Amino acid sequence: MASYARAARPVRRGGARVGGIVIKTSDFYYELPPELIAQTPTERRDASRLLVLDRETGAHRHFYDLPQYLRAGDCLVLNDSRVLPARLIGHRAPGGGTCEVVLLIDRSEKTWECLVRPGKKLRPGARMTFGDGKLTAEVVEVLEGGNRLVRFDYEGIFLELLEELGRMPLPPYIKAELHDPERYQTVYSREVGSAAAPTAGLHFTKELLASIEAMGVRICYVTLHVGLGTFRPVKVEDVDAHEMHSEYCMIPAETAEMVNRTRREGGRVICVGTTSCRTIESWAAEDGTLRESAGWTKIFIYPGYRFKVLDGLITNFHLPESTLVMLVSALAGRDHIMAAYEEAVRQRYRFFSFGDAMAILPGAVERTEELVVIADEAEVTAVSERFIEKNREAYEELAKG
Repeated sequence: MASYARAARPVRRGGARVGGIVIKTSDFYYELPPELIAQTPTERRDASRLLVLDRETGAHRHFYDLPQYLRAGDCLVLNDSRVLPARLIGHRAPGGGTCEVVLLIDRSEKTWECLVRPGKKLRPGARMTFGDGKLTAEVVEVLEGGNRLVRFDYEGIFLELLEELGRMPLPPYIKAELHDPERYQTVYSREVGSAAAPTAGLHFTKELLASIEAMGVRICYVTLHVGLGTFRPVKVEDVDAHEMHSEYCMIPAETAEMVNRTRREGGRVICVGTTSCRTIESWAAEDGTLRESAGWTKIFIYPGYRFKVLDGLITNFHLPESTLVMLVSALAGRDHIMAAYEEAVRQRYRFFSFGDAMAILPGAVERTEELVVIADEAEVTAVSERFIEKNREAYEELAKG
């Protein structure tokens, strides 16, 4: 049994611990060749590859095969947040050089919390202009951590100006130009507010969703506005010392009722993306029930966390040592996930925002209700090596087939 099994609560005694073992950021590192970082989306959304995790191994499929792993009575929870064209390129005024602003959080009264560049030149009082003066701005305050409060001045509707002047705030690891901005939006996006896409949903087409719903699978929506903090690296070795970023999320009454009904009737609650997962887990009662909710969340899910609502997860492949790799490890087990990621690298899957997908589904993941105690690091290493070797043989057999 892997050392990172499911526990009632994380145990904190001088750090994040499971079974007496301190959980370290470096436990979630894997080697990723740079050429596997997807720079552009696939031509067809649902043609991306899909790694489906089984109890001890996995299956190589395509995303359009997903309905084979769903059943009537399941409930898919999707994040309907829409990405703002939040990247503005302009000039410092009067007569200054080029500047860049990325909108993060609407602080009301035409004021936004932003990332700015060049930071040394954009101090309080600095003015900027965009789109030949259609939009102007002034830096009001430097916040802790370096973000700025920026007050904008304009005529008309701000979101319409952003659609005209703004660009998609693509992640820093994507260097290629995005020719169609809608490919960085899900087909069901509607609530504008994210600085980054909830990328697990990028694989769905309207036709695929319709076919899934026709099977008797319930589909419902939450909203979590993704911040750029989702790309922030974990800079501490002790996982428990990491400071999580805040994001705003909402659960409508109809979604809460649909999820509660699914659980009462014995169906599976399957989240599309870590953002949907973090939303429902943030607001769930201890017995797993949901109600209409809205507010800020800083929930940090890592091995040892007891899931209250989530049964399964559809997600992309995440950055090494990131909080999102830790989240999927909490669901499937750290060793199982690391073995799956190694296999994905061997099979040349595409990684990150425009990359391929993984489905972690009930009955396909080894999980226990009891905390597993591993005596020492040597035993942890031995268990991990046996587990990975077992997976390697099974994966190679699948690849041959």
